[in-house]
Amino acid sequence: VKFANIFRNSEGMYLSAFKDRGMVRRILDNWPADGVDIIVVTDGSRILGLGDLGINGMGIPVGKLSLYVVASGFHPRRTLPITLDTGTNNAALRENPFYLGERQPRMGDEGYYEFVEEFVQAVKDKWPNAILQWEDFSNDHCFTLLEKYRKELCTFNDDIQGTGAVVLAGFINAARMIKLPLKEARIVFLGAGSASVGVANYICGYIAEETGVSLEEARSQVWMADSRGMVTADRGDKLDAHKVPYARTDNNGTQMKGMLPMIKYTKANVIIGLSGTCAGHFDQEVMEEMLKYTDRPIIFPLSNPTSKAECTAEQAYTWTQGKAVFASGSPFDPVTLDGTTYFPGQGNNMYIFPGVGFGASLCAAREITDKMLIAAARMLAGYVTDDELAKGMIYPSLENIREISAHVAAGVIHQAAKEGLCTNDFPVNDSHDQVVKVVQDHMYIPEYL
Repeated sequence: VKFANIFRNSEGMYLSAFKDRGMVRRILDNWPADGVDIIVVTDGSRILGLGDLGINGMGIPVGKLSLYVVASGFHPRRTLPITLDTGTNNAALRENPFYLGERQPRMGDEGYYEFVEEFVQAVKDKWPNAILQWEDFSNDHCFTLLEKYRKELCTFNDDIQGTGAVVLAGFINAARMIKLPLKEARIVFLGAGSASVGVANYICGYIAEETGVSLEEARSQVWMADSRGMVTADRGDKLDAHKVPYARTDNNGTQMKGMLPMIKYTKANVIIGLSGTCAGHFDQEVMEEMLKYTDRPIIFPLSNPTSKAECTAEQAYTWTQGKAVFASGSPFDPVTLDGTTYFPGQGNNMYIFPGVGFGASLCAAREITDKMLIAAARMLAGYVTDDELAKGMIYPSLENIREISAHVAAGVIHQAAKEGLCTNDFPVNDSHDQVVKVVQDHMYIPEYL
């Protein structure tokens, strides 16, 4: 929030949609590194739970690329954080004398998409093999940008796809832990934005792959709620395009608002919170109602930061008498209840995006597909042992993040090879363990000489 107030020196590139039009390609030539393997770009329009931060959002690409280096082994000199300055609708920022960005409201769609197009084409020309990761773009742009460019260059959106894959891994292990048949999962989402749709897409894709049902049948196991209530086709409002695949058509005119009525209506055994605005909405009544339909409710309050979580770990374990399978977006301490200690899971995207990016980079993948992300989720889920599951853990320890990332990268590489997307001579036909070893051999390790 105060990035401009503590600014010391530039750690990335700032591109202004107001001043740099027609010059983006030449500006990229000013970057001093010899080459770039990965770019994280934001327009600062939707930073975590903080909203529109304009160019103050630069801290996110900088931090994200630090995690790519630490977790998967990208060389730090071959990473590039970029912020696209398309204005800000945050009036307080525009009036802040220390603000470094354009002091104008956000640009309209026509100019916005023209500028992003110029940026993408400049990146393709300058660094044709670089991974481009979109970060913290608002819902009104993020889906459009992903769909427009995902086959044009090697790109992905971590808020949509990374979140989807990491939560899928948690869902796989939660179902494995309680022996929940996938066809019997009844999933209610609180929130229907980019993260919720990304998660739902991957869970439904996985259910379809595993059970042989159609994607449409898998989607019938999902209900979503936004600020207006349950998402239905006949609610009377115009739905955003990303919500349409999950709009219920079997509700027979029934409309409802609130988690408790939706739990009663759906008999949900899985609830996933990604609203960002509904702290505390997974309350005691909701969990007690879930216990009528399942012995072990799966409860994922994933909104960040902790203050926005739909419930705490202690609440979930207490209100379900320790029966909940729990994972959150922000970390919670272990909970001891009646002499038993429970270890809350954390669905941290760091489990996924470093390995996805590194794997795609090593095999020079032409694109990053949804199947590659599902493969990454499978790798992450498989890293959790039966002993860890018995302790209630659905995610592994982040202490092993480099090894986890190597396995995720290997899974991504093998899936890319299956889809014919690898464009170099990386040994894609080797066994999984052999590919893991090659991945590890390519990891940057800082060493003193």
